[in-house]
Amino acid sequence: MALIVGTLAACGSAPRLSPPRVEGVRAAPPLEVPGTVSQARSRWVPVPWSDLPGFADDTLFEAWNAWLKGCERPVAPQAALCGEVRRLSIGSADEQRAWMQQRLRPYRVESTQGDANGLLTAYYEPVLEASREPSARFSVPLYQPPAGLLQRKPWFTRQEIDTLPEAQAALRGRVIAYLADPIDALVLQIQGSGRLRVTQPDGSQHWVRLAYAGTNDHPYRSVGRWLVDQGLVKDASWPGIKAWLAQNPQRQQELLWSNPRMTFFKEEPLADMDAAGGPRGAQGVALTPGRSIAVDPGSIPYGTPVWLASQGAQVNLQKLVLAQDTGSAITGAVRADYFAGWGAEAGELAGRLRQPLQLWALWPK
Repeated sequence: MALIVGTLAACGSAPRLSPPRVEGVRAAPPLEVPGTVSQARSRWVPVPWSDLPGFADDTLFEAWNAWLKGCERPVAPQAALCGEVRRLSIGSADEQRAWMQQRLRPYRVESTQGDANGLLTAYYEPVLEASREPSARFSVPLYQPPAGLLQRKPWFTRQEIDTLPEAQAALRGRVIAYLADPIDALVLQIQGSGRLRVTQPDGSQHWVRLAYAGTNDHPYRSVGRWLVDQGLVKDASWPGIKAWLAQNPQRQQELLWSNPRMTFFKEEPLADMDAAGGPRGAQGVALTPGRSIAVDPGSIPYGTPVWLASQGAQVNLQKLVLAQDTGSAITGAVRADYFAGWGAEAGELAGRLRQPLQLWALWPK
């Protein structure tokens, strides 16, 4: 589950992607185009396939694998296409492209006001060392949901969890594993899932996945935004935050407590087959690096194939992706969170990606 992406993505600090509002001037209503489809938080405007930038160039193979995974939990009306999607899994990219043009219709995704420009960020699955037992090195706990979490909303804040005896008593016996770095724990909680190589009490090691299992129901506050608002940093990416902490270690607890939200996890085995894919997204299927996105389901339903175009300093993307996840920061019509995969390279992209976006939903005719 894509909880939050990067550091500033969830704090309402998106760069202005449309002209500034001028007082006293009423914005013109969007043009009414025949065939336009209204969603809860977007509108879809029919367009020709030629409007999709780079459509003739995508290899489609990885996207087709993500589509096949989506067909494990199909959503109507996309479910009716799954038999053909499976048969075309051994087809060429040209055959797949021709089938898409025959069976699907492209729609430009816009806000209800007619704005087709939005924001792309990214998220990833951290890969971390952990221990089953606490030690001088591994002292940062990762928790299962406490008993009574659903009965008390909101639950204790992050600071209260660290300081109040009643919160600590409720979490007794709920520790899954311990990490060495509280910032790594925060990143894991923000991303919503991760891979741990856990050292057991007998010294043996094995891999597990921690999956999202709930929160304390407090609002997410970006630690990057907290630093920027105080004028402490200009680079609020994770590398920038860690660089600031290296110079100000005495303020680490203050930084952590600025975000009251705590995420709880459930442990899942990480077999070789599972390790080849990402965690399960909100659609209920394993995410595919570079081909799964998190969206606002009020704008784009789960399981929808989407054409994504984004150009910026980090990446230039023109490709087929699948809407298979969501997150608390992923709201709005033209908003996507790009699943980058796992490990350090994916984390670097997720920590920095923040650039303009356009989306086209591909819907059965």
